[in-house]
Amino acid sequence: MADAEILYSVAGAVATITLNRPESLNAFTNKMHEDLPRIIDEASRDDRVRVIIVTGAGRCFCAGNDVKETFLSEGHAQKRGNKEVAFKQLLGEHVVPGGHKLLEINKPSIAAVNGAAVGYGCDLALSCSMRIASDKAKFGEVFANVGLVTDEGMMLLPRIVGLAKAYELIMTADIIDAAEAGKIGLVNRVVPHEQLMSAAMELANKIADKAPLAIALGIEGVRRGLKLDWEDYMQYHARAITFCLNSEDHLEGARAFTEKRPPNFKGK
Repeated sequence: MADAEILYSVAGAVATITLNRPESLNAFTNKMHEDLPRIIDEASRDDRVRVIIVTGAGRCFCAGNDVKETFLSEGHAQKRGNKEVAFKQLLGEHVVPGGHKLLEINKPSIAAVNGAAVGYGCDLALSCSMRIASDKAKFGEVFANVGLVTDEGMMLLPRIVGLAKAYELIMTADIIDAAEAGKIGLVNRVVPHEQLMSAAMELANKIADKAPLAIALGIEGVRRGLKLDWEDYMQYHARAITFCLNSEDHLEGARAFTEKRPPNFKGK
């Protein structure tokens, strides 16, 4: 459906998942977080599909979460008012980040980053096996600007760019351009904007031509070699994000974001 928030198509051996809220810079709604794992699972189970491409509609890859819906809703406000109750409830009700499924399947994925990939958009790109960036792309782990911890980024960034650079990107919330992302190894390559999808498709088809079983076993082998324990990580993340969601600093950061003013954090 053209009006769906996430589009899915298959051409040959390549599935393309397109975030489709261009008017909102493809910011994630709760429904998108719920729908994306199902779509990824569909691609994983489809014998036709050997590679998955993830991209965004319009001029942005993904600007993160939709702040008004995700963090400033009446339901969240009520839970934040009673921190003890909220802590218990949110542990069970926390929406698991939609891209986590990319870390569980044994089919390779490529992020075709067509513009800004910030906040959860950055983590979604990191969750893909590989990243090709348009020369107009930008990346930023901007969670600290709204009083939150990153999602998959805390686990993936150190593995991709090294510990020191990961600390810097997470703690400063700096946004870097495509050239810098290429320099530090955050992306596999940077291409002219108009060549992005053709470059992503070329890489996808090159991988699709290889033995699927060998590719699947190779992905699993890399994960085991890195000792990537997703379940233990997500348990920690659930506790950390719940704590942040109930903090005054997060509420202040979210309000400042929507009011387009600098936040006044107090460490509470």
